[in-house]
Amino acid sequence: MIEVKKSCFITSAKDLSSCPSIGVTEIALLGRSNVGKSTFINLILNHSKLAKSSSTPGKTQLINFFETIWHKEGQNFNLCFVDLPGFGYAKVSKTLKEEWEANLWDFLQFRTSIKLFIHLIDSRHQNLDIDKKVFEILQANCRADQDILKIYTKCDKITSNQRGLLEQKKALMLSVDDKIFKKNYNAKERIRQMILNRVLGNDNL
Repeated sequence: MIEVKKSCFITSAKDLSSCPSIGVTEIALLGRSNVGKSTFINLILNHSKLAKSSSTPGKTQLINFFETIWHKEGQNFNLCFVDLPGFGYAKVSKTLKEEWEANLWDFLQFRTSIKLFIHLIDSRHQNLDIDKKVFEILQANCRADQDILKIYTKCDKITSNQRGLLEQKKALMLSVDDKIFKKNYNAKERIRQMILNRVLGNDNL
């Protein structure tokens, strides 16, 4: 089991140049607007109000940094989760959208401390072109020391048959309530283990 010993908000940044100095391994979160990134952060980092969510897609325009310390088998792991602005923005100007996207890709390409990209996908909309495009770009630009992890969110909002199909694909799923899954399916723990394994280059889960 992984114990989450500490989680806290560090700072926000508008672009790559205003980001904090590199200190620890970083995990970048990508996903469409309203995919549930704030909920994901709060669940995985074991803090109910750490990341603030908004009901307005595209409202979050900054890169947000969250520090956490995980403990496993006598060892501490210092990590930083980086919440990036959601893509597929609603009701924003074309100029602003282009500026956000340029800042996003600058960060992904030149922030050398990123070891894992977590691509969050709304389980209700699994095959959108925008998600396919983002995943292809990540694959094309991923360095040898980086990895990509797909996680399906809002799995409490789909049917048990739909969840069963995702389980058959061995997909990582998350919802606000583990009770919707099969007995003994601890989604948060499984995802923490997978994240730590990928960061350490030990993908054996």
